[in-house]
Amino acid sequence: MKRIDLHTHSLFSDGSMTPEELVFAAKQAGLSAIALTDHDTTDGLARAMAEGQRLGVEVVPGVELSTEGISQVHVLGYYIDPQSPALKDSFKKQQEERRRTHAAYMRVLNDHGFAITEEEVKRVAPVGSIGRAHYAKVMMEKGYVESVAEAFQKYLFVGAPCYVKREVMDPKEAISLIHEAGGVAFFAHPYQTKLSDEGIFNLMKELKDAGLDGIEGYYSEYTPEMGEKFRKMAKELDLMLSGGSDFHAAMKPHIRIGSGVDGNLAVDYALLEKIKGACGRG
Repeated sequence: MKRIDLHTHSLFSDGSMTPEELVFAAKQAGLSAIALTDHDTTDGLARAMAEGQRLGVEVVPGVELSTEGISQVHVLGYYIDPQSPALKDSFKKQQEERRRTHAAYMRVLNDHGFAITEEEVKRVAPVGSIGRAHYAKVMMEKGYVESVAEAFQKYLFVGAPCYVKREVMDPKEAISLIHEAGGVAFFAHPYQTKLSDEGIFNLMKELKDAGLDGIEGYYSEYTPEMGEKFRKMAKELDLMLSGGSDFHAAMKPHIRIGSGVDGNLAVDYALLEKIKGACGRG
């Protein structure tokens, strides 16, 4: 089976690898293709695609958009035009909002006893925008938590004591933006919405009516039961499937590119062929 990973991050968002290092890691892992899906930016795509050409790894131009409707939803875009004016305008607004929430996070974290400085955060976020994974990394390095995952679970997930709400677009707007940029839109890791099974299915149906093309059917932090359940929902709604690790390198060291957590992930290239067909890249 030719293996792929359609959910990865570089240091242009909240990963720790350069785009070139990311593609090299994919090559070393034996992957045929990856998608670079940085949060709310396409700045790393040109470098990743050039390195992919050099190393013989197919690189899908992607993005992960942060949205919120009835719950927090992340929307993955594949085969988007990195220079889309509509996307670029959206990114500018998102970066401004990230700067606002960064200041709020620094206050909240310090108020909760986490003595974190600007310099410490910028050291782990040297290029891209600052996000929760960077705070989590510093918290771990300073011994406040044992892992990035623990920082999220106890303090940074939605509803946790140190979470700061960020004003983001509606998921339907994200789907429209991705389509306008020539891409296809996929609902990432639906379980993170924290909705009931019925709520997730109804949200998928609502987003399908708004043009959603697929869902992330394979993901490194799904239980086997979750994956089976979401793939069944997708089949009922005639949605395509994608799959990825959500690789962040040192920012989430428990997740490996292409193979997830403890080798629980193996995504078939056949999924990418269907996606290509849907956006005329076949």
